[in-house]
Amino acid sequence: MLTPVNPINTATQAVQGLTGYGAANSATLTSGSVAAHTPFSELLTDAVGQVDQLEEQAHTAVTGLMTGAGVDVHQAMIATEKANMAFELALAVRNKAVQAYQQVIGMQF
Repeated sequence: MLTPVNPINTATQAVQGLTGYGAANSATLTSGSVAAHTPFSELLTDAVGQVDQLEEQAHTAVTGLMTGAGVDVHQAMIATEKANMAFELALAVRNKAVQAYQQVIGMQF
């Protein structure tokens, strides 16, 4: 029998593997949900900080590649792709949050 796949858990695990967030905070995750003591605003702040950190790493790698500081093309490409994927994920989350806000505003009570 096939076991059902929870797409949210799968996506969360994939993102944690990319950003390194899961390694530091794996104790706060319990069966796909975040523990009650972590505010949502802190999660968003941490996520934006991680996206910024990945962008800085990509910038450093590309600068090192262009100046001949011993950075491989592979390392620079991997760093830029990680930064790109993290940014696209953050943008998708932002778009979903805006969409949910617009739906709530459009409700009639």
